[in-house]
Parts: sequence; structure tokens; C-alpha cells
Amino acid sequence: MTVPQQLDTPRLILRQFVHEDWPAMHAHYGDAECTRYTFGRALAERESWRAMASMVGHWTLRGYGPYAVEEKATGQVIGAVGLWYPNDWPEPEIKWALARAFWGQGYASEAVRAVQAMACDALPHLHLISFMVADNAASAALARAVGATLEKEVDFRGARWHVYRHPAPGGGARNTAHLA
Repeated sequence: MTVPQQLDTPRLILRQFVHEDWPAMHAHYGDAECTRYTFGRALAERESWRAMASMVGHWTLRGYGPYAVEEKATGQVIGAVGLWYPNDWPEPEIKWALARAFWGQGYASEAVRAVQAMACDALPHLHLISFMVADNAASAALARAVGATLEKEVDFRGARWHVYRHPAPGGGARNTAHLA
């Protein structure tokens, strides 16, 4: 089975990015609070465009990647959620990045659950984590809310990071095979 290009939830459409999405993504990447634990600073518009382009390219290189998260009610892109596996990451992960105006409304957990279900169907052998700076309490809370458990702490890029393991289909341990 191939990875679907679009997922639908009650309030969201998770779809491929298009060029016109980059200003909406800049609402996330241009906000220092949103990027505190990833880039450590707000990005300039040109850098936001490149960050979005890297997510688009991820689909070509890995066969899966992050989706643009579109709010059905407004058609507005509110962030990105999906599979992510940069070359220096320990394992494939489910990532999330929403504009601050959409925090605390359940959008991230709704999107993550859709990605978990898709991965169970389309990529059942993919061993998924979420990988975050240890101090990122909000992301840790979201990981726990969608059923991921703290597996370990590791040193990465000069900081302490947490590896949260997502549940396997049926609630058991996932097969540790990876897609590269």
C-alpha cells in the first residue's frame, strides 16, 4: 500500500503542500515561541519557504512526509503534521508544527491520530517516534495524549532530547524495521 496524499478528519484536511501555503507556514516559522525548541529563533520569510520546501522534498526522498494541515471550516493552512525522518534523526517520527493561534484546540492531536492510523495501514512496519528537546513540555504532553510513551533520553545536537514511542497497531510493540 502506498502512503495517501491526503487524509481527512472531522475538522481537518491533511494534504500535500502547494506553493501558496508558505505564508501560512510563516505564521509558525516566523514566531519565536513556535520555533523555540526546533530552530531556536523565528525564521525570516525566505527561511520559512525553505522549511516548507524541505517538507515537500521529504515526500520525494522518503516516499512519505509531513502534510499541510488545512482547517475545513476556513480553508486556512494552520501548520504541518506528518512523518519526518531527516538523515541524522534516530528513527522516523511523527512531527507537528501548528501556528500559535491554533494551539490548545485539539487540532494537533486530531491530525496526529490521523497520521498514526494512516501509518498503521500504509506502513505497518515503520517504527514511529516523536523526537523532541527534553524541555518541550507542550510537545511531551501531546505525545502522551496520543498514546506515545517516553522511551529514553539521548544527547543530540548539544542538548538533551526525549524519544517518545508511538503505539503499534493493536496497542503492541511496533516492529523495529525502518523505511529509509
